[in-house]
Formats: sequence, structure tokens, C-alpha cells
Amino acid sequence: MTGKQLAESLSWPPSKVSKLENGRQTPTAEDIRDWTEATGGEARTEALLTSLHTLDLQYAQWQRQLKAGFASHQNSIARLDARTRFFRAFEPTVVPGLLQTAGYARERFTQGITTLNVPHDVDEAVRVRTQRQEILYRPDKRFHFVLTEAALRFRLCTPDVMLGQLDRLISLSTLPNVKLGIIGFETPYAVAPWHGFWILDHDRVMVETYSAELNLAQPSEVKLYGTAFERLAAVATYGRAARALITRVIDDLSSEVAEVPGDGE
Repeated sequence: MTGKQLAESLSWPPSKVSKLENGRQTPTAEDIRDWTEATGGEARTEALLTSLHTLDLQYAQWQRQLKAGFASHQNSIARLDARTRFFRAFEPTVVPGLLQTAGYARERFTQGITTLNVPHDVDEAVRVRTQRQEILYRPDKRFHFVLTEAALRFRLCTPDVMLGQLDRLISLSTLPNVKLGIIGFETPYAVAPWHGFWILDHDRVMVETYSAELNLAQPSEVKLYGTAFERLAAVATYGRAARALITRVIDDLSSEVAEVPGDGE
């Protein structure tokens, strides 16, 4: 059977078979069932469906994940949070979601909606993310966050929102089960800070790109990211030194805000 004949038998556009065969289009579960039935390959249906499910988990497109909005996705993450005991996160550009103030989170969701053109549910998304943060106070959970100084200085929200966010980082850094490290601009890196990532326990790595969320579970991948995290964490400052660095950023931003003339001037 040719690709054209297969497409005709399934009432598909002629190009669909070629796109599926060459990886330019991801099949749905129904596509797989139709294909295997039309070609007499029903014995392979379940194996192919399992492979498709694994692919969906590994490469989860934001357009598909967020079709019901950000709040629904935050609820899904909350269920994953409940199963996780040890969280490790490296973020070179943004403050991690579990550490965000409501104001900072609102800016992140608003920008995400604009970029991805998904349902506007900012208020509910902020509420769910804020509710997720309750796990920071659970003694059975451990958290190790490493941020770059750039994440503290990037202009991703208004100055007053960022000042509140920086104050919150100082407060959360004193929690007994939260370890917060900051890598200053002057610090030599042992490994390049290519992108942010989360390691959940010792069996899953999550990476966010512009188009999708990657979930890596191969032992070799988890080990590689674990090693990268340890090298990044090793050059970060902690405790009073980290809080001093955050305070320096607060002072710089506060002085800059103070220089802006008020409405009556």
C-alpha cells in the first residue's frame, strides 16, 4: 500500500501520511489506531500508543498543556509537588514559581498569556500558585534553589513589584528546609548557566522552553543535570552572604526608583 492509498482509505489529506512518517506531525491516539487497522498492524497498536504517551510526557507543548489555562496547569504541578520530597532548581533569569510573590507571579502569567495566546485566567493562576507555596513550610519537604544575580536584576516587572519580590527572597531564605544560593556576577562558573531546570527527587528533570515543557527521566540525563546542579550550587553564596547580595540589589533598585521624579515635580 502506498502512502497515497493509505490516506485515501482513511479519508486523510494526502500530505498527512508523509508528515507522520517524517516526523513533521505528531499522531493522535486515533491516528495510530486508524493506521494500524488499515495496514493490518493491530498487534502493534498498544506499543505505539505507549510510545506516544511517553513522547507526550517528554515533550509537552505549551499550547496543548495550557489549552485550559494556566490555573489548570498549576493544579497539575501541585499534584506533582505532593509526590516530591526533594526539590532542586536552578534559574538564571527568573525567580522560581515557588518563591514568587503574587505580584511577580501575575507579571509572569500575563507575559505567558501574551506570548502563547492561551486562555486569560491570571487571577486563578496566581491563586493556585500562591496556594502551592504552602509546601515550603512542610518539614517533610526539602528545597535547594540556586539563582544568578541576573535573575534578581532583570526587568521582568515594575520596580515596586521587584522590590517586594526581593524582600520575600530574604524572608524565605531563613526557612529551615529552604537553601537559597545566589551566584554573583563576579563569580567564575564551573559550568555554563545555559538554561533553568528543576530536578524532582532523583528521577525527573523539568526544563521549560518557549514552546514546550521537557520532562527528562533517563537515568543518564538525570545524573548529568544533577552533576550540573552541584557545580552551579558549589559557586553560589548562601546565608548571610546571599542575603547581603540581595540587599545590595534592593539598595541599587531603591536608589534608582528614588531618582525618578514624582507627579508633582
